[in-house]
Amino acid sequence: MADPALPAALSLHNKHVLVTGAASGIGRATALVLVSLGAHVILNDRSPLDEVKAAVEDAGGACTLKQGDLTDDAFVATLFAGPRVHALAHCAAILEGRAWTEDANWKDRFHRVMDINVRVPLQLTWAAIEHMAEHGGGHIALVGSVAGKTGGTSITTPPDYSASKGAVHALVKWLSRNAVGRGVLVNAVAPGPVETPMTRGFNLAPQLPMARMGRPEELAWPIAFLCTAASSYMSGAILDVNGGAFVG
Repeated sequence: MADPALPAALSLHNKHVLVTGAASGIGRATALVLVSLGAHVILNDRSPLDEVKAAVEDAGGACTLKQGDLTDDAFVATLFAGPRVHALAHCAAILEGRAWTEDANWKDRFHRVMDINVRVPLQLTWAAIEHMAEHGGGHIALVGSVAGKTGGTSITTPPDYSASKGAVHALVKWLSRNAVGRGVLVNAVAPGPVETPMTRGFNLAPQLPMARMGRPEELAWPIAFLCTAASSYMSGAILDVNGGAFVG
């Protein structure tokens, strides 16, 4: 539950926020930060959500579970069929660990990465815009990547991932232009390397300015900020949250 002393612009009391990729990593951390701001979180992931549900309840928060696959158009429609969703934090994505030159099915892999990392946020965000516009507006926070700006933090960053996140950055700008006049603000964060299950096996810390990878909660706070009224004059912005890995 939100602290009574929390500034009104940061309070999400009595508001519903949909968080995708909520079972682990940045999505899980974002859900818990949103709960600390008073939000009722709607948790989505393909993976089981029991653990994060318990964490939310231990923190004194309330949640609704929506386990399912975002590549399923019919499932996406159900996410906005209930009570008003005031904000969306879309944290779900994939990163293939294998080098693409060693992947015999790299063409199929490329299409899968683009489907999940580009088509899904476009379709999900558009559904959210339609829903929010009908209910007086809302906030949407997507997750890009420093790789979408630089091509990757190392030569091991897969090209399909970098390309997909660059596309997310372009979508933020396009979606912003099409939503801001309807009262829906679309923004994003661009993380540097973050310690999550998705990045397990990528030892990038020695080559980073802060000599460490980011922690999920260090991305969760900027994402949560974009879901609040404190970001009411932001639209089409991509916040760099990368520990100095990219400055530009």
